[in-house]
Amino acid sequence: MLPKSQLKLITSLAQKKYRNEHGLFIAEGFKNVTELMDSRIKLQQLYISNPVHATISKNHTLITDKELRKISQLKSPNDILGIFHVPDSRPIETNALVIALDDVRDPGNLGTIIRLCDWFGVKDLVCSRNTVDCYNPKVVQATMGSLSRVNISYIDLKEFLQNNEETSIIGTFMNGRNIYNEMLPTKGVIIMGNEAHGISNEIAEQVDNRIAIPRFGDNNVTESLNVAAATAIILSEFRRSSIEM
Repeated sequence: MLPKSQLKLITSLAQKKYRNEHGLFIAEGFKNVTELMDSRIKLQQLYISNPVHATISKNHTLITDKELRKISQLKSPNDILGIFHVPDSRPIETNALVIALDDVRDPGNLGTIIRLCDWFGVKDLVCSRNTVDCYNPKVVQATMGSLSRVNISYIDLKEFLQNNEETSIIGTFMNGRNIYNEMLPTKGVIIMGNEAHGISNEIAEQVDNRIAIPRFGDNNVTESLNVAAATAIILSEFRRSSIEM
Protein backbone atom coordinates (compact mmCIF):
# COMPACT_ATOMS: atom_id res chain seq x y z
CA MET A 1 0.00 0.00 0.00
CA LEU A 2 1.23 3.48 -0.90
CA PRO A 3 2.01 5.44 2.31
CA LYS A 4 0.07 8.68 2.77
CA SER A 5 3.30 10.67 2.96
CA GLN A 6 4.34 9.48 -0.51
CA LEU A 7 0.85 10.05 -1.89
CA LYS A 8 0.89 13.61 -0.55
CA LEU A 9 4.36 14.30 -1.98
CA ILE A 10 3.57 12.94 -5.44
CA THR A 11 0.26 14.77 -5.81
CA SER A 12 1.84 18.01 -4.61
CA LEU A 13 4.26 17.93 -7.55
CA ALA A 14 1.43 19.00 -9.84
CA GLN A 15 2.10 22.51 -8.45
CA LYS A 16 5.18 24.53 -9.35
CA LYS A 17 5.88 25.75 -5.81
CA TYR A 18 6.22 22.17 -4.54
CA ARG A 19 8.33 21.10 -7.52
CA ASN A 20 10.65 23.98 -6.65
CA GLU A 21 10.56 23.14 -2.95
CA HIS A 22 11.42 19.46 -3.41
CA GLY A 23 13.43 19.72 -6.65
CA LEU A 24 11.34 16.92 -8.13
CA PHE A 25 8.96 16.41 -11.04
CA ILE A 26 6.63 13.74 -12.45
CA ALA A 27 6.91 11.82 -15.72
CA GLU A 28 4.39 9.24 -16.91
CA GLY A 29 4.34 6.54 -19.56
CA PHE A 30 6.95 4.01 -20.63
CA LYS A 31 8.62 6.17 -23.32
CA ASN A 32 8.84 9.30 -21.20
CA VAL A 33 10.12 7.48 -18.14
CA THR A 34 12.69 5.27 -19.87
CA GLU A 35 14.13 8.11 -21.96
CA LEU A 36 14.57 10.23 -18.85
CA MET A 37 16.19 7.28 -17.07
CA ASP A 38 18.69 6.96 -19.93
CA SER A 39 19.70 10.61 -19.56
CA ARG A 40 21.61 12.66 -17.00
CA ILE A 41 18.33 13.27 -15.13
CA LYS A 42 18.29 11.19 -11.95
CA LEU A 43 15.40 8.94 -10.96
CA GLN A 44 14.15 9.31 -7.40
CA GLN A 45 11.46 6.62 -7.41
CA LEU A 46 9.46 4.56 -9.88
CA TYR A 47 5.85 3.54 -9.30
CA ILE A 48 4.44 0.70 -11.41
CA SER A 49 1.10 -1.06 -11.50
CA ASN A 50 2.25 -3.72 -13.97
CA PRO A 51 4.96 -6.11 -12.64
CA VAL A 52 6.37 -6.48 -16.16
CA HIS A 53 8.11 -3.11 -15.64
CA ALA A 54 9.87 -4.26 -12.46
CA THR A 55 13.06 -4.99 -14.41
CA ILE A 56 13.45 -1.36 -15.50
CA SER A 57 14.86 -0.29 -12.13
CA LYS A 58 15.47 -1.78 -8.71
CA ASN A 59 14.29 1.53 -7.29
CA HIS A 60 10.59 0.84 -7.84
CA THR A 61 7.39 0.46 -5.85
CA LEU A 62 4.61 -1.86 -7.00
CA ILE A 63 1.20 -0.22 -6.54
CA THR A 64 -2.38 -0.98 -7.53
CA ASP A 65 -4.22 0.56 -10.49
CA LYS A 66 -6.38 2.44 -8.00
CA GLU A 67 -3.32 3.93 -6.31
CA LEU A 68 -1.87 4.87 -9.68
CA ARG A 69 -5.03 6.76 -10.57
CA LYS A 70 -4.67 8.75 -7.34
CA ILE A 71 -1.16 9.94 -8.16
CA SER A 72 -1.47 10.26 -11.94
CA GLN A 73 -2.02 13.59 -13.71
CA LEU A 74 -3.53 11.81 -16.74
CA LYS A 75 -7.18 11.10 -17.46
CA SER A 76 -6.18 7.61 -18.59
CA PRO A 77 -3.10 6.69 -16.50
CA ASN A 78 -0.32 4.57 -17.92
CA ASP A 79 1.00 1.78 -15.74
CA ILE A 80 4.25 3.55 -14.93
CA LEU A 81 5.04 6.85 -13.19
CA GLY A 82 8.46 8.17 -12.30
CA ILE A 83 9.61 10.86 -9.88
CA PHE A 84 12.78 12.57 -11.09
CA HIS A 85 15.20 15.15 -9.73
CA VAL A 86 15.12 18.52 -11.51
CA PRO A 87 18.55 18.82 -13.17
CA ASP A 88 20.78 21.87 -12.99
CA SER A 89 20.86 23.98 -16.14
CA ARG A 90 24.06 23.83 -18.14
CA PRO A 91 25.79 26.90 -19.66
CA ILE A 92 23.98 28.28 -22.72
CA GLU A 93 25.89 27.74 -25.97
CA THR A 94 25.32 30.93 -27.97
CA ASN A 95 27.67 29.91 -30.79
CA ALA A 96 24.79 27.96 -32.31
CA LEU A 97 21.07 28.33 -32.98
CA VAL A 98 19.10 29.11 -29.80
CA ILE A 99 15.33 29.40 -29.34
CA ALA A 100 14.14 31.99 -26.79
CA LEU A 101 10.56 32.12 -25.48
CA ASP A 102 9.04 35.38 -24.31
CA ASP A 103 6.14 34.57 -21.97
CA VAL A 104 4.83 31.39 -23.63
CA ARG A 105 2.09 30.20 -21.28
CA ASP A 106 0.48 27.07 -22.75
CA PRO A 107 1.99 23.76 -21.51
CA GLY A 108 1.17 21.97 -24.76
CA ASN A 109 2.93 24.65 -26.79
CA LEU A 110 6.05 24.49 -24.64
CA GLY A 111 6.13 20.69 -24.75
CA THR A 112 5.85 20.74 -28.55
CA ILE A 113 8.56 23.40 -28.87
CA ILE A 114 10.91 21.27 -26.74
CA ARG A 115 10.27 18.34 -29.10
CA LEU A 116 10.92 20.61 -32.09
CA CYS A 117 14.23 21.76 -30.60
CA ASP A 118 15.20 18.11 -30.17
CA TRP A 119 14.14 17.25 -33.76
CA PHE A 120 15.97 20.18 -35.38
CA GLY A 121 19.10 19.83 -33.25
CA VAL A 122 18.66 22.99 -31.16
CA LYS A 123 20.43 22.21 -27.91
CA ASP A 124 19.48 25.33 -25.94
CA LEU A 125 16.01 26.65 -25.17
CA VAL A 126 15.98 29.94 -23.25
CA CYS A 127 12.78 30.90 -21.42
CA SER A 128 11.70 34.14 -19.78
CA ARG A 129 10.91 33.68 -16.12
CA ASN A 130 7.16 33.96 -16.71
CA THR A 131 7.12 31.23 -19.36
CA VAL A 132 5.30 28.09 -18.21
CA ASP A 133 7.44 25.69 -16.15
CA CYS A 134 8.99 22.97 -18.31
CA TYR A 135 8.46 20.48 -15.45
CA ASN A 136 4.72 21.04 -15.41
CA PRO A 137 3.28 17.50 -15.85
CA LYS A 138 1.46 18.54 -19.05
CA VAL A 139 4.68 19.90 -20.54
CA VAL A 140 6.64 16.78 -19.57
CA GLN A 141 3.98 14.58 -21.16
CA ALA A 142 3.99 16.59 -24.38
CA THR A 143 7.78 16.36 -24.76
CA MET A 144 7.67 12.55 -25.05
CA GLY A 145 11.20 12.25 -23.70
CA SER A 146 12.78 15.20 -25.54
CA LEU A 147 13.03 17.03 -22.22
CA SER A 148 16.15 14.97 -21.49
CA ARG A 149 17.98 16.20 -24.62
CA VAL A 150 17.35 19.96 -24.58
CA ASN A 151 19.07 22.33 -22.16
CA ILE A 152 16.32 24.59 -20.81
CA SER A 153 17.21 27.77 -18.93
CA TYR A 154 14.87 30.19 -17.14
CA ILE A 155 16.53 33.60 -17.04
CA ASP A 156 15.98 37.34 -17.34
CA LEU A 157 15.51 37.35 -21.12
CA LYS A 158 16.24 41.06 -21.62
CA GLU A 159 19.48 40.79 -19.67
CA PHE A 160 20.50 37.68 -21.60
CA LEU A 161 19.99 39.45 -24.95
CA GLN A 162 21.83 42.58 -23.79
CA ASN A 163 24.78 40.44 -22.70
CA ASN A 164 24.95 38.81 -26.14
CA GLU A 165 25.03 41.91 -28.36
CA GLU A 166 27.43 40.28 -30.81
CA THR A 167 24.93 37.45 -31.41
CA SER A 168 22.28 37.85 -34.11
CA ILE A 169 18.92 38.46 -32.39
CA ILE A 170 15.99 37.45 -34.60
CA GLY A 171 12.39 38.18 -33.65
CA THR A 172 9.18 36.77 -35.13
CA PHE A 173 6.55 39.41 -35.91
CA MET A 174 3.40 39.66 -38.02
CA ASN A 175 4.90 42.64 -39.86
CA GLY A 176 8.44 41.31 -40.22
CA ARG A 177 10.31 40.58 -43.44
CA ASN A 178 9.28 37.50 -45.39
CA ILE A 179 11.37 34.62 -44.00
CA TYR A 180 11.50 32.97 -47.43
CA ASN A 181 13.36 35.99 -48.86
CA GLU A 182 15.92 36.24 -46.06
CA MET A 183 19.51 35.04 -45.85
CA LEU A 184 19.24 33.22 -42.55
CA PRO A 185 22.24 32.80 -40.23
CA THR A 186 23.43 29.42 -38.98
CA LYS A 187 23.66 30.75 -35.43
CA GLY A 188 21.80 33.29 -33.36
CA VAL A 189 18.85 33.65 -31.00
CA ILE A 190 15.33 33.25 -32.44
CA ILE A 191 12.65 34.81 -30.21
CA MET A 192 9.10 33.44 -30.15
CA GLY A 193 6.47 35.52 -28.38
CA ASN A 194 3.42 35.07 -26.19
CA GLU A 195 0.41 33.28 -27.69
CA ALA A 196 -1.87 36.34 -27.48
CA HIS A 197 0.44 39.36 -27.51
CA GLY A 198 3.58 38.24 -29.34
CA ILE A 199 6.98 39.57 -28.34
CA SER A 200 6.87 42.19 -25.58
CA ASN A 201 8.04 45.75 -26.29
CA GLU A 202 11.11 45.54 -24.05
CA ILE A 203 12.29 42.38 -25.80
CA ALA A 204 11.39 43.73 -29.26
CA GLU A 205 13.86 46.59 -28.63
CA GLN A 206 16.69 44.05 -28.55
CA VAL A 207 15.85 42.53 -31.95
CA ASP A 208 18.22 43.01 -34.93
CA ASN A 209 16.15 41.25 -37.58
CA ARG A 210 12.35 41.03 -37.69
CA ILE A 211 11.02 38.10 -39.70
CA ALA A 212 7.53 36.82 -40.49
CA ILE A 213 5.88 33.76 -42.00
CA PRO A 214 3.78 35.06 -44.93
CA ARG A 215 0.11 34.20 -45.15
CA PHE A 216 -1.03 32.65 -48.44
CA GLY A 217 -4.76 32.33 -47.77
CA ASP A 218 -7.25 34.34 -49.85
CA ASN A 219 -8.95 35.81 -46.78
CA ASN A 220 -7.64 37.58 -43.69
CA VAL A 221 -9.70 35.76 -41.08
CA THR A 222 -6.76 33.92 -39.47
CA GLU A 223 -4.93 36.47 -37.34
CA SER A 224 -1.84 34.45 -36.48
CA LEU A 225 -0.24 31.02 -36.27
CA ASN A 226 -0.03 28.95 -33.11
CA VAL A 227 3.40 29.61 -31.57
CA ALA A 228 4.42 25.93 -31.72
CA ALA A 229 3.36 25.67 -35.38
CA ALA A 230 5.26 28.87 -36.16
CA THR A 231 8.36 27.50 -34.39
CA ALA A 232 8.22 24.37 -36.55
CA ILE A 233 8.07 26.38 -39.79
CA ILE A 234 10.83 28.76 -38.73
CA LEU A 235 13.21 26.04 -37.55
CA SER A 236 12.59 24.06 -40.73
CA GLU A 237 13.42 27.11 -42.85
CA PHE A 238 16.57 27.89 -40.85
CA ARG A 239 17.81 24.34 -41.21
CA ARG A 240 16.92 24.19 -44.93
CA SER A 241 18.78 27.44 -45.46
CA SER A 242 21.87 26.10 -43.68
CA ILE A 243 21.93 23.01 -45.92
CA GLU A 244 21.78 25.13 -49.09
CA MET A 245 24.55 27.52 -48.00
